[in-house]
Amino acid sequence: MARARYEDVPAQTRLGDGTIAQVVRSQFANGWELVVDGTPQSHVDLDDPTHLHFEYVARMGAVIDQLRLPGQPLTAVHLGAGAMTIPRYVEATRPGSRQQVIELEQPLVDLVRAHLPLPRAAAIRVRNGDARAGLARLPAAMSGAVDLLVSDVYSGAQTPAHLTTVEFYREAAALLAPEGVLLVNVADGAGLAFARRQVATLQRVLAHVIVLAEVQTLKGRRFGNLVVAASAAPLPTQWLPRLMAAGPHPAKVAQGAEIDDFVRGATVATDADATPSPKPSSSLFER
Repeated sequence: MARARYEDVPAQTRLGDGTIAQVVRSQFANGWELVVDGTPQSHVDLDDPTHLHFEYVARMGAVIDQLRLPGQPLTAVHLGAGAMTIPRYVEATRPGSRQQVIELEQPLVDLVRAHLPLPRAAAIRVRNGDARAGLARLPAAMSGAVDLLVSDVYSGAQTPAHLTTVEFYREAAALLAPEGVLLVNVADGAGLAFARRQVATLQRVLAHVIVLAEVQTLKGRRFGNLVVAASAAPLPTQWLPRLMAAGPHPAKVAQGAEIDDFVRGATVATDADATPSPKPSSSLFER
């Protein structure tokens, strides 16, 4: 029934900055993609929410799978809605999870709800507003109780500067349970100057940090997404290297001494000097 509506309703909306968000059928896999200003931002398979088509999202899923006991419900906060791929994944793999999503663009939320409806039984609450300001408006009971906090916010193809700083990460970390994990999607290109600074900034806030990425991206040889996981407690990484190497999109897990080498010479980003993530070339998304 949901698919039939794509034949009748133009699946697009105009966002606050004037860009167009569209829900389009995926050309490469079963499901649909959310495309904002020409940039693919999310993939959703309504028939199988555990199908994480985008490589970096699959890496996030691999980390989430290691949290607590398999299938155990989580308390999760998601900064940036996209098409709500990760909230759908958490609901499918950990029924009964309590999830909060903070999204600035209400038209985007309305578009996704209309064309890619959430499971009816899912306890997923969507709040409208800036991601950083929204953290302070979450229920007080969530402070120190969040198992998973995902920061995946983009304005167009860039992460806003105020969501990359040590002050922001301290606010986010205050929500985490003792073994809670902060997952950050970092996009960067040659040299990885922005990514190195982000990892150094997270290290200032949380003691344990790892990076998951495709090898060539991790070496700074091409533009791509790096998933950074950080926690006050040791991260459950025992099986991650094997999972990442196996695919379906082979990747590497950098940890320990590799992280120290990765951040050497990088400075911590602050509210006074932060910059947005680098904008990718428009040709990157040509297919």
